[in-house]
Amino acid sequence: MKFFLTAIPGKRLTAKSIGIFIASILVLLLGIRGWMPFAIAQQPKPSRPHILYIMSDDQGWKDVGFHGSDIKTPNLDRLAQTGARLEQYYAHPMCTPSRAAFLTGRYPYRYGLQTVVIPSAGTYGLATDEWLLPQALKEAGYKTAIVGKWHLGHADRKYWPLQRGFDYQYGPILGEIDYFTHSAHGTVDWYRNNQLVKEEGYVTTLLGQDAANLIQEHDPNTPLFMYLAFTAPHAPYQAPQEYLDRYKSIPDPNRRAYAAMITAMDDEIGRVLAALDKRGMRDNTLIVFQSDNGGPRSAKFTGEVDTSGGTIPADNGPFRDGKASHYEGGTRVVALANWPNHIKPGSVVNQPMHIVDWYPTLAGLAGAKSDPKKPLDGMNIWPALTGGKIAIRNEVVYGIEPFRAALRQGDWKLVWRVVLPSQVQLFNLAKDPEEKNNLADQEPAIVSKLKQQIEQKSREAIFPLFFKEAGSAAKSVIFSSVATPDDAKEVETQP
Repeated sequence: MKFFLTAIPGKRLTAKSIGIFIASILVLLLGIRGWMPFAIAQQPKPSRPHILYIMSDDQGWKDVGFHGSDIKTPNLDRLAQTGARLEQYYAHPMCTPSRAAFLTGRYPYRYGLQTVVIPSAGTYGLATDEWLLPQALKEAGYKTAIVGKWHLGHADRKYWPLQRGFDYQYGPILGEIDYFTHSAHGTVDWYRNNQLVKEEGYVTTLLGQDAANLIQEHDPNTPLFMYLAFTAPHAPYQAPQEYLDRYKSIPDPNRRAYAAMITAMDDEIGRVLAALDKRGMRDNTLIVFQSDNGGPRSAKFTGEVDTSGGTIPADNGPFRDGKASHYEGGTRVVALANWPNHIKPGSVVNQPMHIVDWYPTLAGLAGAKSDPKKPLDGMNIWPALTGGKIAIRNEVVYGIEPFRAALRQGDWKLVWRVVLPSQVQLFNLAKDPEEKNNLADQEPAIVSKLKQQIEQKSREAIFPLFFKEAGSAAKSVIFSSVATPDDAKEVETQP
C-alpha cells in the first residue's frame, strides 16, 4: 500500500482521502473485471475434469450444422457455439491409425499401425508395450470406460480394451458392424466387459443409452474418462425409419440414410449431455468431439457394402478427396472442444492441431504420467484452447508408409507417392487449402527439405504390421478366413 500512497504528491493524506482512494481503486478493478470477464479468467488452474471424448466414424468435415450442412446436428452445434471449433484439426486418414494415435499420443508409424486398418483376418494389434491414455488416467485415479468401437486388435484378447486400461467396455471389437444385427462378417460382434452379449436395438441408440446410464451411476467425486466411439456414420448406411422420415427431401438413398445416421448420433450425444446435467457433472466435464478421418469419397473405402444404389454420401467441404487419402479431405476432420468457464464460447482455433495432442493435454489436466521411455509426439494444446499463447504446431505428420508419405511444415505440405508412377506434390495450404496448385517444380528447395524430413522419420518407422503379417501382396489377409473376436485367445484382465 505504501507504493500507492506515496504516488500522490502534494496531497495531505487523511483517513477520508485514503478511503476515497482505496474505493476508487476497487471500482477501477471491478470495472476492468466487468468488461473483460474472459481475459481475466481465460486460463484458470482447472480442477481435474471429467473427460468425455466422442468420436464419430467416417464423418465428412462439412456434415455438421455448424459447417453449413443441411444435416441436423443441434447438440453438436450447441457444443460448438458454447465451446471452440477446431478448424485445422488433423487425424490420420483411416480408422485404426487415428484411434491408435489418440490412445498413444504417438504417430502410428512408430509401432507399425500406419497402413490401412486391422482387417478381419488380422491377428495383430496395438503393441502391448505402448502405455495408453486410459492406463495413465486410471493410474491417476480416473474411472475409465469405452463405449463403442475399438478396432485396435481383436484376434487375441491381450489387445482388448479391458487389458489396455479400461475399467468398462461395451460395443464392437472389430470395425464395421451391421446396425441392427450387431454382426460383422457373419458373426455377432457385440461385447460388454469381454463377454459376448446378444441384445436387440439400433447400435447408435444402444451406445448412447449405455453411456448415459454409466454417467447416471457414476460418483461425481471420482474423475471419469469416457471414450464414446460411435460407429456412425460408417457404412452400412442404415437408420431407423423415424430418422429416415426426417430426410424424405433427400432423393439419394445413401445420402438420406447417412444424414439420418448423423442425426441419430446427435440425439444420443444430447442424451449423454442431459445425463451429465442431471448428475451435476456438466460444468466440470471437458468434452471433445471429432471424426476419426475424413468421409469416404470412393466406394473402395466404404467397407463391405454395396453403394451402387446411390452416391458416396460424405461431404468433406472444400477439401480434396477423403478417407484413406493424405489430402486434406482425408485428414482434416470436424472437431470441437467444450468446457464451461474454461473454453471461451464461440471461439475458433485456426492453428494446426493433431489427434496425438490430446494425450499430453488430457494427461496434463488429469495429473497423469506418460511413459518416459517412449516420448510423445503430441503437444499440450490446453493454452490454445483457452485463448492463451502457445507455440504453434509447426509440423503435422499425415503418414509415413513404405509406399507414400505426407508432411506439413508451416504452410507447406508435401504429398509424396513413391510407388510407380511416383509423384511429388507441394501445396501452400495458407493460399491453397483445396490443394489445386502443385508448386513442386517452382519450389525445389522446399521439396528437398521436406523429403529429407520424411526420409529421416522413415528410418525411425516400424515396418507396417499389415504387410509384415500378410506379405507384400497382402493376399493372405484379404482372402483368408476371418478371425473373429469370438475366437480370440483368453487372457487375464489387467487389474
